[in-house]
Amino acid sequence: MPTGHHNGRQIFYVFGRYPADLSTYQDLGSGRRQYPVVDLVVCHGDFLNADHNYVHKNKSVKGFGTYGDIMIRDRKMYVAPTPFALTEGTTGLITLIVPEGLAAPDRFQEVGQLVRVETAELVVGYTFDLRTNELRAERILNPRAGTEHRFVAYRLKSQAAKAVSMVAQSPAIEEPAGGGDE
Repeated sequence: MPTGHHNGRQIFYVFGRYPADLSTYQDLGSGRRQYPVVDLVVCHGDFLNADHNYVHKNKSVKGFGTYGDIMIRDRKMYVAPTPFALTEGTTGLITLIVPEGLAAPDRFQEVGQLVRVETAELVVGYTFDLRTNELRAERILNPRAGTEHRFVAYRLKSQAAKAVSMVAQSPAIEEPAGGGDE
């Protein structure tokens, strides 16, 4: 689960995009290729998820299948929106996003102030029906609903000072019909 703190350390995530067009890759010879990075965002994990208390554990259940000797492993996969989906003004540039109060070195310039707001409900569990392949979330009201988490976007002073802002409405991850992945 993404977060900005783990084992007493600050955690940052790196997101880079490269062109889909293979003709943009340079052949360096001897089977080596250079893959250009179009843009790059380094962001503090709290920009993706501010919860520092959740502890991920894989679990299993035994006794599945016609002979009862198959084990089902519950291996969670978390899919967070990238900073490219959450912000505007990062295309084609290198951007650093950190919590407000975590100052960047002097060689950086501030290019935006960003706010993430805690959701009204939290998913606290889920059930999966093996007969129908339905996945259902169990939700509770978020006692911290509406709490704002403030971040600052920076860029090197040698780069463009193009402003970074949140997209008009943060993309929510919607559950597909049937409640889960196909």
